[in-house]
Amino acid sequence: MSKFLSAFFVFTSFISFAQFNWTWTELDTMPFRTSNNAVCEAVVNGEEYVFSFGGIDPTKTAAGIHQRSAKYSVSANLWSEIAPLPDTLGKIAKGASFVKGKIYILGGYHVLPNGNEISSNRVHVYNPATDAYEANGTPITLAIDDHVQAVYKDSLIFVVTGWSNTSNRPDVQIYDPSLDQWQAGTSVPNTNFFKAFGASGTIIGDTLYYHGGVSGSASFVARTFMRKGYINPADPTDITWAQMADAPGNPGYRSACSSAGNTVFWIGGAPTAYNYNGVAYDGSGGVDPSARILHFSLFNDQHTDEIAEPHGVMDMRGIAKLSSNRWIICGGMDTNQVVSNRTFLLENPSVSMPELLIENGFKVRNFSYKLVILTEQKGMARLISMNGSIVQTWSASKDFSGNQIEIEKSHLESGIYLFEQAGKRIRIHI
Repeated sequence: MSKFLSAFFVFTSFISFAQFNWTWTELDTMPFRTSNNAVCEAVVNGEEYVFSFGGIDPTKTAAGIHQRSAKYSVSANLWSEIAPLPDTLGKIAKGASFVKGKIYILGGYHVLPNGNEISSNRVHVYNPATDAYEANGTPITLAIDDHVQAVYKDSLIFVVTGWSNTSNRPDVQIYDPSLDQWQAGTSVPNTNFFKAFGASGTIIGDTLYYHGGVSGSASFVARTFMRKGYINPADPTDITWAQMADAPGNPGYRSACSSAGNTVFWIGGAPTAYNYNGVAYDGSGGVDPSARILHFSLFNDQHTDEIAEPHGVMDMRGIAKLSSNRWIICGGMDTNQVVSNRTFLLENPSVSMPELLIENGFKVRNFSYKLVILTEQKGMARLISMNGSIVQTWSASKDFSGNQIEIEKSHLESGIYLFEQAGKRIRIHI
């Protein structure tokens, strides 16, 4: 083995198994304690803000489910209360997404005084530039709560599976804020591996990943399941769903999910499914949060489960992504089901760095928009799809200089490819 490969084999091992070393910084406290609150970021005139909509108060009763909302100024480190959600009752289990300058608060459920739970089809629209709610959007086709909510290319909001009044649903509903229209996407398979409530996920490129949640209607059991759906960029309603290997460690219920580079991660959540009061569905009593951050690398399809974070938080419905290495979470439930008013800044430069894959004399950096391959080999190179088709070729004499090849990702479908040169291959993910 050459010195080049020996040195980088050590480095690769470090990348694969090193801790991510997240830092948690406590910020200004919220104006009120709230859990199961919909959270997202917004940017107004270059200034960063975090918004929280609705939730449940410290009583953890049906009467404590509220419409109170608030915003946080990142530069001033200051929370302030804003107008409440414009609905008839408070609600929980909704999602909030920031798309093209406005925030869309979708779904959720109300708990009536008699204990009945009613899923919502409301689409609330909040304009952070004017600090005001606008007219509601077109109602969701199927009222839904505790769903997976993710934004695709700052244009579409995907609402995937979730609970609707009496059951888990396989529906995929796609909202176009620009047109104020809903479309039906390819449903997830109608099985307990895919249907879930309390799961969370995000989209990287053209693929949506989601983890955990509760599957089943007879016994509400939190899961370790991982699933993904490839979104056809030519027709985003066309989605190919696949079950992945289960995540390690405990199940995840109502955790916060985001991504950086080629890493998806889930913060906190609970190992046991529970009702809105924090008490387990299985009768085992109060549930405590997991002090974990679960990571999944798209490069090698491997998980890293860090289970000794300084804080455990559960009952989250969103996270504010400020940049590729800064996130904010707020509210939720702490240990002993205490409804929180705490705000945390989470930072980790390492997850935003394009990961380095080294194999067979190739070094690959996978950026969001391109791959950069450094090679020790000489001669023609080619990119091959998993069905054996040659997607692209390069001639060393005219198509690339030195030992560097760049592959633009915009014209390629997401998936696994083989890069081949001089009889050597490396498996790469686009």
